[in-house]
Amino acid sequence: MAIISPSVLTCDFLTFLDDIKKLEAAGVDMLHLDVMDGIFVPNISFGVPVIQSIRKHTNIPIDTHLMIDKPHRYIEQFAKCSDWLGFHYEAGSDNIETLKAIKSYGCKTCITIKPKTPASAVFDLLELCDMVLVMSVEPGFGGQKFMMHALDKITELKSEIKKRSLKTLVEVDGGINAETAPLAVKAGADVLVAGSFVFNSDNITETVKKLKEL
Repeated sequence: MAIISPSVLTCDFLTFLDDIKKLEAAGVDMLHLDVMDGIFVPNISFGVPVIQSIRKHTNIPIDTHLMIDKPHRYIEQFAKCSDWLGFHYEAGSDNIETLKAIKSYGCKTCITIKPKTPASAVFDLLELCDMVLVMSVEPGFGGQKFMMHALDKITELKSEIKKRSLKTLVEVDGGINAETAPLAVKAGADVLVAGSFVFNSDNITETVKKLKEL
């Protein structure tokens, strides 16, 4: 059964509390929050105050995805309002020390790789990772088309994780829909990040249910 972590990028933040309640009723496993700084990616989203506000109104575990430059500077602030905290391999931090810092605050760790970064780049970090996020689109904007070569990276990561007898989860983000979600799960993905597909659906509960059943 797939773990579902809807991305909120496509939601209407003025009515977001209503959407949170719908997601709670649908039984989503996590809530994926994309933090963008306009430097590491060409877009700006939200920061700590928004996540703190969301945390006050839901018990859904917070899956924070930092798309920011030099993320080690902000680990404490984000770790304190997140359950899972991920950052990009390519973002200009000491990855080992950043992962250790996240763990020191009792938060679960995730490292993310962009479409052009090979899966093997993070093999030496797997022991420190509770999850690895494979981007199946270029980070920064929602609604993009799924890049099929991400499937090979998912399979490669899953194979290495099993080889090392680890419990690290593999998450995939970007272009997840009714067609691509089954392919990602078959390739080895444990966690599906779906934004537009969930929030733009006619029935959020039914959409989440179908994804979870994969």
